[in-house]
Amino acid sequence: PSKFILLGEDDADDQEMLKEVFRSIDTAFVLFFVNNGKEIISALEKLKDDQMPCLIVLDYNMPGLSGADILRELGTNERYKNIPKVVWSTSGSEKFRNSCLELGAVDYVIKPNNVVGLEEVARYMLSLCLV
Repeated sequence: PSKFILLGEDDADDQEMLKEVFRSIDTAFVLFFVNNGKEIISALEKLKDDQMPCLIVLDYNMPGLSGADILRELGTNERYKNIPKVVWSTSGSEKFRNSCLELGAVDYVIKPNNVVGLEEVARYMLSLCLV
């Protein structure tokens, strides 16, 4: 399986923290950050079928398209159907959560506010990749 994770995250601090945490768990994974919803779609469109990420992580609130918008867009394409998608957000809104799960996300994770929580989330995300 691919060791490539596509992360939609527009906050530079969150990007740095994620890089460090993932690196501390498993250096074999390549993280590719995109900080705009529309760019996620075009980044995926440029990849060949055998280059697909093993996981797509989407920040719910991103410039361009929200996590839900991206899920809606990806859901129309067979090519992305089998890639697990996780939405992560600072919002605990049930409405956001339910709409993301309905649109094909395997999970909706609330962004942890400490390193231990972040490590748990990162390990969980990596576990989705190894399926």
